[in-house]
Formats: sequence, structure tokens, C-alpha cells
Amino acid sequence: MALIGYARVSTEDQTPLPQVDELRAAGCREIHEEQASGASRSRPILARVLDRISTGDVLLVVRIDRLARSLSHLLEVIELLEAKGAHFRSLRDPIDTTSPQGKFTLQVLGAAAELERALIRERTVAGLRSAKAQGRIGGNPGLRARDPAALRKVAAARDETYFNRLNVTAGEWVPHVRRLRPGMAWEDVLRIINGSLPSDRLWTQSRLLRAVKSYVRDGFLPTMVLGRAGQREKDDRLPAIVAAIKGADPTITLQAICNRLEAMRERTPRGRASWQPSSVKMLLERAERLGLFPTEK
Repeated sequence: MALIGYARVSTEDQTPLPQVDELRAAGCREIHEEQASGASRSRPILARVLDRISTGDVLLVVRIDRLARSLSHLLEVIELLEAKGAHFRSLRDPIDTTSPQGKFTLQVLGAAAELERALIRERTVAGLRSAKAQGRIGGNPGLRARDPAALRKVAAARDETYFNRLNVTAGEWVPHVRRLRPGMAWEDVLRIINGSLPSDRLWTQSRLLRAVKSYVRDGFLPTMVLGRAGQREKDDRLPAIVAAIKGADPTITLQAICNRLEAMRERTPRGRASWQPSSVKMLLERAERLGLFPTEK
């Protein structure tokens, strides 16, 4: 288990050194510093930390407000960490997801957030009904007038909402894209990503490309992942796919790879739908000889 510290200040006039000292005293050997507004969720350094954090690691902050200014953002980050098997702890707040008490506190916060959202929805509906009864037109006056400033504000809010949705699922697709592109065609990357997901969470290629372009634009993925995939020999395609699956999970068994390939509806070299561990082993050996096992970028 590794303790990974995150320290944030809002302006250049502030120094993160007091936070760094506390994090180091708590046992952090790896500490990431960032200068960014707490209200902004587009923080490249935090995004890289969340992308690279591993199972069993603990993300450590001095105070909750160094990580998030809103409860919804805090819960999103913790949900992403839990999806990767990692944990969160704040030195000065009663939140430590490695302990039962900390998890209970988090559940209470989540319930409070859900209640808050329900009350806001209820008040909004009541307000709209009252306005309609009085003959008032709902909506944003700036939008009705096509005011450029109002349009920009709505567009920014829409982008922020989309970005937050992406962060929740980033653990499902970002590592694959980072490892496999541009060496592998988008069609095969998509099938590898979807091979481990339930049917109600499958990606389409257009959705995946939009998500990748958004992360590239904000600096969370390198531009090179959008490069054109090189031509691959026909006989090398299956070894490359099997190597990609093995590279994502080095402990995966041959039978599990068979199951993944069948879920992807990938045909065997002889055109069969059912895979055998011996076939997968042969392809892995071929991939190793061809140097197709992806390396971290």
C-alpha cells in the first residue's frame, strides 16, 4: 500500500509547503502539488494522479477542501478511487475509506447529498408551477435573447457536466487508450474496452473518440493517442489483441482471456467462435516473439 499525497493552493501567492510537510510527516513518499482553483474540476495533476493510482494505494490530503469544494465532486473522486481498489484519507477530517468508521461517514455524506438534490428538485418544480400559474415565462432571459455571454456560460456548464461524467468512467477506458494507441486501431481498442464491461455500459466508437478528444484537449491524455494507427500485418492482429488483454492484467488466466475474446466475438485463427487456452497460449508466445506486449507510456 502506497500513501500518495496531493497538495493544492489556489494562487501563486500561496505556498503548498505546509501541506507538503504534513503529508510527508504522515508517511507520504510521493506528493503531487498543484496550483488551481478549488472550484475547478479540470485539474491536470489531480487527473494524472487518479489515472495512475493503483489497487491498495491511499490518496491523502491535509483537508477535504484541498481536494474538492463540493460534496458531489468529493463523492465522484472517491467513487473513482473505489472502482480502482484504492482509498482516500483526509488528515484533518473524519474520512478514511480504509476504516469502517470512515466508510460510514462517507455513506452519511452521500445520503445528505442525495437528500439535498431531492429538495432542490422539489423546490424547482414548485417554483416552475408557481411561475406558470402567474403567467411568467420560465428559462434564462439571456438564452432567450441569444446573449453571447449567457450562451458561453451554458456551454461551459455543459462541458463541466460532461467532464464529470467522464471522470466516473475514466478507469474503464483511459488506461487502455494510453497503452494501446496509436499502435492499435480504434475498432480493436473499443472491443478490448467493451470486453470487460456489462452490456448496459458498452461504449460506441463515436462516444469513445469524443471522450478521448476531450481528455486530450484538457491535457489528461497525450496528443499522440489521436495519431493514425499504422498498418498491421493480418497475422499480427490476434497476437496484438491477446497481448493487449494480457498487458492490462498480467495475472489474468488463459481461460479468462478465452472468455474475454468470446465476449468480444473474436474468432479463433481457424474461424471458430469458441476459444481454447492452448490457442491463447500460442498467440501469447507469438506476441512475445514479435515484441507486441505494450509498454507503459
